[in-house]
Amino acid sequence: MSKEANEISSAPITPRPVAPVAHEQQQPPVSCPPSQYNSPSLSRSPLLEAAVPAANHHGGTEDVEGAGAIVPSKTPKGARTPLGIRTPRMSLTPRFLTPLGSPVRKALKATRLDPEDAWLPITESRNGNKYYAAFHTLCSGIGIQALVLPVAFTILGWTWGIICLTVTFIWQLYTLYLLIHLHENIETGVRYSRYMQLFSFTFGERTANLLGLFPIMYLSGGNCVALIVIGGSTSKLFFQIVCGATCTAKPLTTVEWYLVFTCCAVMLSLLPNLNSIAGVSLIGAITAVAYCTMMWVVSVTEGRLPGVSYDPVRRGSEVARVFDVLNALGIIAFAFRGHNLILEIQATMPSSEKHPSHVPMWRGVKVSYTLIACCLFPIAIGGYWAYGHLIPANGGMLAAIYEFHSKDVSQFILGLMSLFVVVNAMSSFQIYGMPMFDHMESKYTSRKKQPLPWWLRCISRAMFGFGCFFIAVAIPFLGSVAGLIGGIALPVTLVYPCWMWLKVKKPKKYGVSWWVNWVLGVLGMGLTGILIAAGLYVVIDTGIKVSFFKP
Repeated sequence: MSKEANEISSAPITPRPVAPVAHEQQQPPVSCPPSQYNSPSLSRSPLLEAAVPAANHHGGTEDVEGAGAIVPSKTPKGARTPLGIRTPRMSLTPRFLTPLGSPVRKALKATRLDPEDAWLPITESRNGNKYYAAFHTLCSGIGIQALVLPVAFTILGWTWGIICLTVTFIWQLYTLYLLIHLHENIETGVRYSRYMQLFSFTFGERTANLLGLFPIMYLSGGNCVALIVIGGSTSKLFFQIVCGATCTAKPLTTVEWYLVFTCCAVMLSLLPNLNSIAGVSLIGAITAVAYCTMMWVVSVTEGRLPGVSYDPVRRGSEVARVFDVLNALGIIAFAFRGHNLILEIQATMPSSEKHPSHVPMWRGVKVSYTLIACCLFPIAIGGYWAYGHLIPANGGMLAAIYEFHSKDVSQFILGLMSLFVVVNAMSSFQIYGMPMFDHMESKYTSRKKQPLPWWLRCISRAMFGFGCFFIAVAIPFLGSVAGLIGGIALPVTLVYPCWMWLKVKKPKKYGVSWWVNWVLGVLGMGLTGILIAAGLYVVIDTGIKVSFFKP
């Protein structure tokens, strides 16, 4: 024999009579059927090529008289089977996993699973489900940023405030739908388990690093810093409520409370992967829904404050008013977060052609965003109704309740509310820190071609946590630039998914999908530039209390 048949990992193809050697041609590669999309066998067995008989085989076939006669191939010496009808050897993969006998003829560019994914915290475990997806999405999608929504209403007023909040909610829910269905590419057989992976595939690595890397990493690392500030300061408030006015214990300083919160968050961050923190996300989701509900219920129950006005705040020149409106839109955009984590959450699920991951993922997202809407709209409308233009610009609902109702509301309710804020901040720290942990560990695994040792994983995560603590102490006024942060994060939430859908799915030109995504993409990108400029203007014009290393 001049060549051996390539090994295949499936049921054998039905044998056919062998044509004369003189007329034999090389067969095209056998394609992998769609049933093998993300099959475990693709990580072990190569795609196959049909056996290629040797040309000019010694002792070839002889002419056989008679029309339509089939020319048999010459039996070689020994007990070997002719190449044309040779039965392939079995591999470790069961036959039912790779049915190459199907009539599929269109080539499928199946890609082997990256072995490094099994070493990284996001994709280390793929046994997630719709419940885990709902826990993670709810924990990452709602948080302390929702408490400043009434501040945006003081600028926009009742009508435009509700309209802008509703439109933004529908818009970001639509882009969530796009991201979930972009996670799996049927043509290439690849699962894009990280936002940056999908962005790089769509627009190229250079463009992704230029336009996507900073806002995506900022949404992860920056949120972790903000959570330390919120968690530490609320922990101090919780201690004051529990201890009471007659307490003789020496209170900790703000920096020390930051350190206490960071140490607890770092201990929780030692959980190995994204699926392992599903219980933590469940606790974070419950506490987020609880304190949001408690705040608007307490505010509405206590009634409107005396002298409340609902007239939109108008100050300074016409230019200043325009920038105030844009800054309010940035605050609304900042209330919707978590799009930079949606692909990572979906990556924790198993997927096949028969049971694609986008089905349970979308079910979990619908449930979680129903609850998010039940929290955001009441807290925005109820908070604005109760406090109007008197609501504090820094702190929003949380600051308003302690400022106006600290003597009217039970200390137990105030303490429980503060405790829920602290627990939610600590839970959110885990899920927002996971992309950063994954990014750091990928640097090691790509160079060493082995998983990160457990002791080095502990060190790297502790370094990240205390690095965020240092930034929180050095720059404690990050919460004062919510509008600016919303403008920076806007493309990740509202713009890039539309453009990626146009690039990858290629909808019919001038069709409904084509027009919708182009309009939303262009509109969102224009808003991004305007909101960033407006956020900078408001920060410069109104001023913020800059206190480096003085939290």
